[in-house]
Amino acid sequence: MVNDRSSALSLLETRRSAKPRELVGAGPSAEEMERILTIAVRVPDHGKLTPWRVVKVAEEQRDSLARLLKKALADEDPNAKAAHFEKEDEFAHYAGQLLVLISAPIENHKIPVWEQQLSCGTVGMNLLLAAHALGFVAGWVTGWRAYSPKVNAAFCAPGERIAGFVFIGHPGRELEERERPALSAICSRWQPPA
Repeated sequence: MVNDRSSALSLLETRRSAKPRELVGAGPSAEEMERILTIAVRVPDHGKLTPWRVVKVAEEQRDSLARLLKKALADEDPNAKAAHFEKEDEFAHYAGQLLVLISAPIENHKIPVWEQQLSCGTVGMNLLLAAHALGFVAGWVTGWRAYSPKVNAAFCAPGERIAGFVFIGHPGRELEERERPALSAICSRWQPPA
């Protein structure tokens, strides 16, 4: 029996990222979020280490997140203006659901950290695909927040780091298709060494 995979191919061919600031609505329900997360963790994981985790930031926690981001911004940029702090408040309160993807590699393991970090990246991609499959859009962003020691300390254990903030909701406008690289520019035939 051959499975019809045309809908899966269509899903892959039509997924696009959304700008988190343009999301509207409440985002996935608790049941939909559980399904998205269940799909997200079905990834290659050499050694079955689970070198990643996901932290949900609930709606009632967004004010606390805004305070954290503003404190971190003050540390990062002593010259930040009021508009910069306002931007952090807006970021913390973007519509939809917010997940923080954490890379949690096991150091000094036979599985290289790089492979573990790649596994974390596949969790992020599956989050985006699962959200799309359920009729939502998602945006995976990093920026200075993902590299801030103060923000990382609020989400991560020692040795961990933020891989990104993933917002899942509904598009406030139709998503635009962006130009993709020509396959000829990124795919080549291997030339064995002489």
